[in-house]
This record gives sequence, C-alpha cells and structure tokens, in this order.
Amino acid sequence: MPEPSSGGLPTVSVVVVNYRGVKDTITCLRSLRDDLDYPADRLEIICVDNASGDGSVERLRDEMPDVTLVESPENLGFAGGCNLGARQASGQVLAFLNNDARPDAEWVRAAVAVFRAEPTVGAVASKVLDWGGELIDFVDGGLTWFGMGYKRHAGQRDDGSHEVARDVLFGTGSALFVRTELFAALGGFDERYFMFYEDVDLGWRLNLRGWRVRYEPTSVTYHRHHGSMGSVDSSREYYLLERNALATLYKNLEDETLAKVLPAALALAVRRSTARGDIDPTQLEITRRPADRGADAEPVPVSREALAGFLAIDQFVELLPQLAESRKVEQESRVRSDGDIVPLMRKALEPAYPLPRYLAAHETLVRAFGLDEAFGRPRRVLVVTGDAIAERMAGPAIRAWHMAEALSTEHEVRLVSVNNHHEPPEAGFPVVHARPRDLGTHIAWSDIVVVQGHIMEMAPELKDPSSGKIVVCDVYDPMHLEYLEQGKDVDDERRARDLDGVTRVLNTQLMRGDFFLCASERQRHFWLGHLASLGRLSPGMYDSDPTVRSLLSVVPFGLPAARPRRTAPAIRDVVPGIGQRDRVVLWAGGVYSWFDPLTLVQAIDKLRREEDGVRLFFLGMQHPNPDVPEMGMAGQTRQLADRLGLVGSHVFFNETWVPYHERHNWLLDADCGVTTHFDHVETTFAFRTRVLDYLWAGLPIITTDGDSFADLVRRERLGVVVPAEDVDALAAALRRVLYDEAFAESCRTRIAEVRERFTWDATLRPLLEFCRDPRPAVDRLGGSAPLVREQPRGAGGQLRHDLGLIREYLDLGGPGEVARRAAGRLRRLVKETVRGRR
Repeated sequence: MPEPSSGGLPTVSVVVVNYRGVKDTITCLRSLRDDLDYPADRLEIICVDNASGDGSVERLRDEMPDVTLVESPENLGFAGGCNLGARQASGQVLAFLNNDARPDAEWVRAAVAVFRAEPTVGAVASKVLDWGGELIDFVDGGLTWFGMGYKRHAGQRDDGSHEVARDVLFGTGSALFVRTELFAALGGFDERYFMFYEDVDLGWRLNLRGWRVRYEPTSVTYHRHHGSMGSVDSSREYYLLERNALATLYKNLEDETLAKVLPAALALAVRRSTARGDIDPTQLEITRRPADRGADAEPVPVSREALAGFLAIDQFVELLPQLAESRKVEQESRVRSDGDIVPLMRKALEPAYPLPRYLAAHETLVRAFGLDEAFGRPRRVLVVTGDAIAERMAGPAIRAWHMAEALSTEHEVRLVSVNNHHEPPEAGFPVVHARPRDLGTHIAWSDIVVVQGHIMEMAPELKDPSSGKIVVCDVYDPMHLEYLEQGKDVDDERRARDLDGVTRVLNTQLMRGDFFLCASERQRHFWLGHLASLGRLSPGMYDSDPTVRSLLSVVPFGLPAARPRRTAPAIRDVVPGIGQRDRVVLWAGGVYSWFDPLTLVQAIDKLRREEDGVRLFFLGMQHPNPDVPEMGMAGQTRQLADRLGLVGSHVFFNETWVPYHERHNWLLDADCGVTTHFDHVETTFAFRTRVLDYLWAGLPIITTDGDSFADLVRRERLGVVVPAEDVDALAAALRRVLYDEAFAESCRTRIAEVRERFTWDATLRPLLEFCRDPRPAVDRLGGSAPLVREQPRGAGGQLRHDLGLIREYLDLGGPGEVARRAAGRLRRLVKETVRGRR
C-alpha cells in the first residue's frame, strides 16, 4: 500500500509476546509490518520471546530480521513479557498486541488520533473481534465487586451497536495502547500477576489517577484465540484468576470499601471453590461421624478445581507484605473515589458464576456486608411500549428498543410490550410480553419507568406520585395532532370524543412525569406550552433550572453508529421492472393520512415523460402491527398510481413491511429518499423518523417544507425542500437530485457530517444522564410548599387592602365597577356562611 505521510505522528512501539506460538507470532508480525496504514518510520515492532525453548527464537530471527527481538531468560508471563518489551521501546506510545491477533489497517492510526485529540486519555482500548470479524471479543469491560474483570458482550455478534467511543475501566491487554511515560510511571503491568487481570489492574490504576481509558471502535484487531493456556490444566487458570482478583481489590479499593469487601470476597472465593469442586460442605459435621471411627483417618478427596481457590487465598496472604506497599502507592496517588469508579464497573453486583450454591452465598454476602450500599444495586429501568416488538417494527417499538439497549450498558433493564404480536429479535436484555393487568409486577420491580403512548392508562399505579417510581414520559409523538388528521374518516361526534380522550391521556402524563423526552426543539416549545398551561412550570422548577431541560429534554429518533453494509439484493434486479440503471426514489415507512404521497406520484408521472428510468418504490404499505388498520391515504395512493398507468412500470408498492435489521439493503438500492406531507399543524411539530434512515444510508433528501427536518435539510444542504402540494417543484427537485450528479454528491458529503449527530448514542444522551442520577421533578418532591406563607391580615391591614381594591376598581370602570365587584364579594361571603352552618 502507499506509504502514508508521517504528518507529525508519534512513534508507536508495538510489543508482541511469544511463548511457543511462533507460527501465529510470525503471522501477527508480518501483518504489523505490511498491512498497517501508519508510517514505517514511526513504527517500532518489538517481539519478546518468553523463553519458549522450542526453536522460536531462531525462526523469528530468520524470518523477521527487521523486528527487534528480545529474549527473556525465563518465562515472565504476559505481564512480565510486556514490561520487558516496553523497557526496550523508544516510541512515545506503547501498543500491546496478542501474538494470535492481526490488526486492521487503521488500528494504530485510529488510536493515535484519540491521544492527539484528548489529552486526558491515558490508554486506548481497541475493539477486538474474532478472526472472521463477526463475533465480539472486546468492546467494553466490567468488574465484579469481588475483583474479577470480564469482557462485556463477548461472544455476541457484532451488530454495529458498539461503534461509539466511550470511557471504560480497562482495555484488554490483547490490543491496548498506553502513553509510554505514563506506563513507566505506573510501573507497567503488575508482574506478580503473571497473567490474567493485569490489564484490569492497570486500567483501574489509570482511572484512580484521573486518566481516562477510552474505547475506540475504529481501532480494530482480530483475535484467533489459540492462547498459551490451551495445554494448561484449568485449575491453574482458576488459581491465577482467584489470586489476582483478590490482589486487585486489595491494591485499589479505598479503606472503607475494602473493609466491607475483602472478608466477603474471601468467603465467596471459598464457596466458589467448594461449588466448583462439588464438595460436600457438611461432611465434617460432628453429627456425621461414621460408625467405624477409623474411617475418620481416611483422606478426603479434593479436586484440583476446588483446591485452586484455597491455594489462591493462601498465596494472596503470602503476597500481602508486597501488596501492602503497592496499596500505599495507589492510595496516595488516587484522585478519584470508589464512587467515581463504580459506573465504569458497569454491573458490580453481577454474580458471574451460574452455580446454585454459589449464587445463594453471593446473595447472602452482599446482604450481610451491605455491599449494595458500597457498589449500588444496578438501577432497574422498565421501558414499556404498546407497539409490537418483532423483526418488523414501527417507530415507537424501534425507539423503545434502542432506549432499552443503551440503558442496559449501565442498568438492569426490561423491555416490556403489551402488544400481542410479540416475536422479539435476540437481545442483550430481557424483552417480554405482558398483559396490561400484569404490568404491576414489572412496575413493582423497577426504579425508573419509561412510558410511551397510552401505557400510563394501563398502569394506574404509575399516576400516583407517592408510588416512589421515577416516571419518564416519551412524548415524541404528539398523538392528538396526528388524530386531527387520522380521525377525519369518522363521524364528528366520535372524532371529538376520541380527540378529547387522546388529549386527556397526554395531559395525565404531563401532570405526572418526572422527566419528558421530545424529538426536536420545535416540539420542545410545543410541550413547554402544555406544561405551563398545566401549572408544571412552578417557581420552584424555574428557580432550580431556568432552562427547564432537567424536566423536558430533546431526544430525537436515532440511527445506528455503524454505516449500513449491503448483505443481500433488495430492489434492483429483484423487483420486476427495476433494473441496475434505473434511478430509484424511496418512500421509506408507512403511508399515513398526514402524508401526501399523491403529489409525489403526480411528480413521478410528470418526470417519467422526460426521464423514463425513474422509479418510485414504497417500502411498506402494511403496518408491522396488525392491529393498526390501513389508512385511507394508502388506498388513494394505489388508485392514483393505477389510474395514471404507473403501477409496475414507474411506481412500485411493497405490500408488507421490511424487517428492521434488513432495511439497509433497500436503502442502499435507492438514489434518494423522499417525504412529502400537507401543510397543517401536525407537520409543524412532526419528526419524520424515516428521514433518519435516509441520513444513515447517505441518500440525498427531498422533503416538503414546514417541519423540523425541512429546516435541517435547507440549513445543512442535504437535498431539496419543496412547497406543499406543488407537483412542478417536486418534479424539478427529483430531476436535480437524481440527474445532477455534482449536486447529489455535494448532498452526500454534507450528510456524512450531519448524520453523526443523530446516532443513538448521541441522541439518547439526555436520557442516559438522567437515569444515572434520577430524581423526582422538583414539584413532585414532598415538602415543596412555599417557605413563606401570606399572613392573616389584622383589622387595619384588611382596611388598607380594601381601600386599595376600591381605587383599582375605580380606575378600571368607575363606581359601576366598584358596585359590581362588591356584589360579587357579598354573594361569595353569603355562600361561605351558609356552607359553614351546614
């Protein structure tokens, strides 16, 4: 590949440790030498042979003469081998790579970009996938309260949901970058560990000192997992895991936390060993003495798996004098508290091992030592939707799904649907169906409840603020405005009744919610008016937060962080009548009454007379929720296209609904995306979620004026904005986007920049921040009455008050106004007197 410019880049020293795996090591080293998009003069490759004694050194010297080879006189383990290599390094950045891994071309450059952009980042954790790039090895780290680190999401398919950088407690030592001077200042990896958890310990120590460890998804490696432990008995692995976990806890926890945790961790290590080794824990009870007293002299068999835990504790005690010195250094150097670190542990109270006796002990110890106070039980967040959760999902379900997915990285989450059409895709969190009358069980389990639509009407217990539940209301869908259009097909009496019902549903949410989510700044202004009219914008609320964003925040619909990649053909040469050379206009989403597909069909009819290769494809005519009836606009659209002779030649209808996780194939077969609607109040406050799919796929956008996305398209030059119901303007816009390649390319360039603002990780940030520190809304707090109440007036005070009123009434309307007001006051006094005598 062409040699990239150095451009002031730092020198990166890559350290690879070999122990009897020379074939893998050479593959790794060759990839580092030949495949990286990083200047060769800024790259130093160091290979440490850990006393393999199998001819590895000779082969490495013969086949990789341009690699710095360091020979260790003994097997120092992974930690010691890495440290030895680091001491030979001359680069400003150290990179550690497993010998059975290969880097992506951007592996180094992407990590270096993080260091250069963010001075507080001390280490960069790479994204690690399996050798084929399909399954996850590392995208995030977790740590249990008893010191055992683990790779979150390991073994799951890489579905594109981990493409946003984030701070982590540690990165995997199999693909990790560290500032060289910082690594040296920390003493490198703790060599006493030999292997396992040395990377967890390093990351923890970095964070305690105020440095950040940053997961960077564009710095990618692929891991084969041959591993140097393959021929080693599992009991030795258990021994290292148990011993090193205790050492990590002892070194890094604050005094108060350690006093609670260490005795519980030691006890749990014992129970883990007896459960793992299937040891009868009651065999030495005095009541179980054998009849043959000599049987007590017989040895009791103990498996190596059980013995591992006991020996680990023994050697932890042996190391305590050394560890105490290390602990002193760490505690004197720390600038962050245990409370600051707990969120990076993700789910600290996770029990980790699915052994019944072990799980029972875990629960007992957590309760007995108050560990939920030290580490906090993960908050329980319930996300409830009335939409169908299945492979084919509409907007509300998609939004609820991604909320649950994002929240599950930090909390215990359940996604519940009350819709009977429930066939959820595989998820990393529970997705369950519940009948409305069974919602109470899930609500009782939760700390925070996120609701949509009519859910609160199905769960009346949520309406009571004294329930202690924090309620988040997602009002991104102004249902009452939609119903003004949707209800046109019913009689006036029913329409008025239904509209009143929908409005009351929304008002109930607005009166109860502790936090509200809307989709745009336009919507925010709209809902602020609602909240103000209901009295929610109280003086206390305003004084605590004049912006009121702690009550109502903008959380737009989002899109995946990973770019779409074609996995199958979808439209071109699949749908009869649409070929590779045709220009495809995509209508993504349903055809509802508040949209205007009729003008679009007429514009296609006009354009095809000049450009016969234009094709309009409607992506979904049948809503994925069978309970949602087809709206009249869908039938009108078919009839118009048929009357104009366009069906099957220039206008095409997908009569079903595209599975959510397959929609990218249809998007990638299109040349532009379109959304057209009428000019009415629903448009003003709508948020057309289909436009986000156009952004995701890089499609130039044509939209009718009047909504927030029209503002975005116009401001950011993402396509063309046209007046409502203007056939000629729409046809001209289609012609420009489809056939003016320079214009279309300029739109795609701008879209590539803008879409990063709308990834789910970015759009859901206000919700994630609220759930990290959830509180009742200020006016929901008990004891929030005014501190100073108006005092009863004495006789003189009452007289002055009345004279002031007379002057005011005279100014307003003269003696007649005084008489009218006095009569009204007299009537009120009479009523109050009568009520008082009853």
